[in-house]
Amino acid sequence: MELPVTTPDYRDRKKVPYNIETRNLSYALPSLYDEFSWIYCCKNPKKPQKFIIKDVNCEARPGEITAIAGPSGAGKTTLLEILAGKISPTTVIGEVLLNGHPVNAKCFRRISGYVTQEDALFPLLTVEETLMYSALLRLQGGKKEAANRVGVLIKELGLEKVAGARVGGGSNRGISGGERRRVSIGVELVHDPAVILIDEPTSGLDSASALHVISLLQVMVAHQGKTIVLTIHQPGFRILELFDRLVLLSNGCVLHNGSLKYLEERIKFSGLPIPPHINVLEFAIDVTGSIVIQTSETPNIHFRLKDQGEKKESPRKDDEGFKVSNHNDMVEKCPSYSNSHIEEILILGGRFCKNIFRTKQLFATRIIQALAAGFILGSIFMNVDNNLGQVALQTRLGFFAFSLTFLLSTMTEGLPIFLQERTIFMRETSRGAYRVSSYVVANTFVFLPFLLMVGLLYSVPVYWLVGLRRNMDGFLYFSMVVWMVVLMSNSFTACFSALVPNFIMGTSIIAGLMGSFFLFSGYFLSKEKIPSYWIFMHYLSLFKYPFECFLINEYGGKGGKRCLESERGECKLFATDFLRQQDLKESQKWNNLAVMLCFILGYRVLCYLILWCRCYRTRN
Repeated sequence: MELPVTTPDYRDRKKVPYNIETRNLSYALPSLYDEFSWIYCCKNPKKPQKFIIKDVNCEARPGEITAIAGPSGAGKTTLLEILAGKISPTTVIGEVLLNGHPVNAKCFRRISGYVTQEDALFPLLTVEETLMYSALLRLQGGKKEAANRVGVLIKELGLEKVAGARVGGGSNRGISGGERRRVSIGVELVHDPAVILIDEPTSGLDSASALHVISLLQVMVAHQGKTIVLTIHQPGFRILELFDRLVLLSNGCVLHNGSLKYLEERIKFSGLPIPPHINVLEFAIDVTGSIVIQTSETPNIHFRLKDQGEKKESPRKDDEGFKVSNHNDMVEKCPSYSNSHIEEILILGGRFCKNIFRTKQLFATRIIQALAAGFILGSIFMNVDNNLGQVALQTRLGFFAFSLTFLLSTMTEGLPIFLQERTIFMRETSRGAYRVSSYVVANTFVFLPFLLMVGLLYSVPVYWLVGLRRNMDGFLYFSMVVWMVVLMSNSFTACFSALVPNFIMGTSIIAGLMGSFFLFSGYFLSKEKIPSYWIFMHYLSLFKYPFECFLINEYGGKGGKRCLESERGECKLFATDFLRQQDLKESQKWNNLAVMLCFILGYRVLCYLILWCRCYRTRN
C-alpha cells in the first residue's frame, strides 16, 4: 500500500539552485566509419548521419519540474543522458549551459542526481541499508551525519514502514515497484543534489504509484527549489497538472517548450480540435506528425514570443529564498571524494560482506558444495596409494587433476553476481561516490576469509580420506595451495566480469580459457611435447603451478624415499625419481606459490585497469 507524501520542514536548508539551458543541441548515432576509421585510412566515405536529436533548444529552471515528453524514439532519453553527462560532450553538437555558462560535466555529475529507468539496487540489502551505504559514500561527517540524512530521507520518501524490508528484485521477493522506484530516487538524493534527472519515473507503475512518485518530486520542487528534469511517455491528467514546464519532442526536434497551457493553444492554433476526455499531452503526442508538417518550414513566431513572455513573467522565486547561484560557486569548489581510501574500503567491504552472506547461491551453496565434494572425492579415491604400480600412480595424478578442475570451475559461478555489481558500480563511480581502486581492493579483501573457509572445508575431508602424505605440514601446504587456487579462480572471474558485456559471452570465454589451461597444464602433454608456438600457454596455465605443487608436496621432501613401483620385491621407481622424470625440483614448491600469488594480483590489477577504462570512457 502506498504511503502519503510527507512535507518536512526545509526552512533551515540552504538553497543553491541551478538553471539548465540547451542551445542548438544535436546528437547523431556514431557511424561505422567513426568506429573503424583506422581501416579506411585516407578514404572518407560520406554517408548521411542519423540524428537522434536535432537543434534542441530548451530550458529547465530551479523550483520547477520540467518534463520531456514525446512518442517512442523521439529522443527523450538521449536528451536526458546528454544533460546528465552520460554521453560524451565531444560527440554532441551545440551547448549545455548551467546558469548561463558551459557546463563542467565532471563537477555537474557530482552535484546532480541521475536516476535511470531500471532500478539498479542490491536486492538483498534492506531499504535503510541501501540508503545508508549510499549516504556513507556520498556524505562527509561519518555515520552520525549519514544516519541523520537517511532518517530524514526515509520520512520524505514515505518509506518508514518498509525501512527494514529487503529491496528484492527478480527471484527475490521484496518491496513493491513504487517503493523500489522511490528507493532509487532516494539513493540519488542522499547528498541533497540541486539538480535531479530522472528517466521514466512512472515506467512500470500503476496510476496510484506513479502519482505518488511525481507528487513526491513536486514537494521537493516547492520546498527546496530543486531543478528536476524527467522523461515521461503518456502521463495521466493528474500527473500532467504537476508539471511546470513541458518539452515535447518528435523525431528529435522540439515541437514545444513551455507550459501546458501554451501547448493547448498551439494545438488549437494549428487547427486541430482537442477531443473531450483526452489530456492535452496525449493528444499532442498522437498528432505530432501533423504539427511537424505545419511548422517544419518556418518556426512559429507567435508562440515563440508567448513563451518568451512567459519566461519573463514567471517568478524566479526570490521571495522564497531561491536565488540562482553564480557559476563560480560550482567551479571553485568542485566536490571531491567524500572519504579517504581506507574509509571507502571499509564501507564497501561491509556492503560486500552483507551481500555475500545473504546470497544463498554464493555462501550456503558453496559451503555445502565444498564439504560434499570433499567427502565424495575422498570416498572414491580412498587409500588408493596403498597399492603400488603404474595404475595407482595414474589414479593419484587423476585425483589431483580432477580436484583442480573442480576448484577452478566452481569458483567461476560467481560471474552473474559480479556482473550485477558492475551495473551498480558504474552508476556510483560515474557520480563520484568512490574510487575504482577502493572497490577492487575491498572486493579482494572480503573474499580472502570466505574463500579460505571454502578451501579448508574441502581440504579437511579429502586430504585424510584419500590418504595423502600423513603429516601436518603436508596438510597445511595442501590447504594453502587449495586456497590459492580458489583465489586465482575468483580473481580470474572478477577480471573477465569487468571485460565481458553479458553473462553468455562471459561463460563462453571463461569456459574456453579454462579448457585451454587444462589442456596445456602438463597433465595430458609434457612440456617437451607441446609445440614451441603454444609453449606460452603452458606458462599461463592456471592448472600448471598448483598441479606441480600437489606433486612436490606428495612425492618430495620426507616422502621422496617412498617406493611407487616395485617388481619382485625390488623398488623400480622412488618418489624422487618420479619428480625427476616430471622435471620438478623441491625448490619449485615455494616458487610456484609465488607465481600463483602473482596471478592473483595480476588479474586484480587487470580488473582495476579495465574498470578504470570503463569509468574513464563514461566520464569523458
